[in-house]
Amino acid sequence: MEPDSENRYHENEILVFIWETVKVVFISLVIIIPIRYFLIQPFFVNGQSMEPNFEDKDYVIVNKIDYRLDKPQRGDVIVFLYPKDLERGVRTYFIKRIIGLPGETVQIQDNRVIVYNMDFPDGMVLDESNYLASDQETRGTVRMKLDPDEYFVLGDNRLHSSDSRAWGVLHAPLISGRAWIRLWPLNEILKIPRASYSDSSQ
Repeated sequence: MEPDSENRYHENEILVFIWETVKVVFISLVIIIPIRYFLIQPFFVNGQSMEPNFEDKDYVIVNKIDYRLDKPQRGDVIVFLYPKDLERGVRTYFIKRIIGLPGETVQIQDNRVIVYNMDFPDGMVLDESNYLASDQETRGTVRMKLDPDEYFVLGDNRLHSSDSRAWGVLHAPLISGRAWIRLWPLNEILKIPRASYSDSSQ
């Protein structure tokens, strides 16, 4: 092969390699970006506020499409932007459990969580024994009426959680999605269930 021909051959090889790389990157971005921003979001648990159900450094996949089709429900574990940091221009994500729904009144008193709504105008005491540790206490005295786009959230580790008891209601637009699957640690991979509650009025 002539030197000029050999040089052109190598140049063509380089150009083909670059073009193939650009195509792979472009196709990957076309696939990954919509998934990342519209369907799912990875999330690392930071801290102990959701123990024992979620530990520090657990790796969770957040389902972002569910709440485009339906509204958040009581018992959902959600990831959201912390309202107080957002006011300062900082984006910090929290993970908590939904306790109170729009339009309801939530009361915390004597280590009990009581929800008032149309079905239970005299109040429903939430039975949270299926996800709270036996030694947990829901401290504080709170009574909060929720507007149509507001939620009341609590951490499962009530003794060590910054939640609606401390900083107030969570507005719906700040919710990123529902904690869907835990992928880490490997020995605890599971689909994260929605908590259920038995109806028990005061």
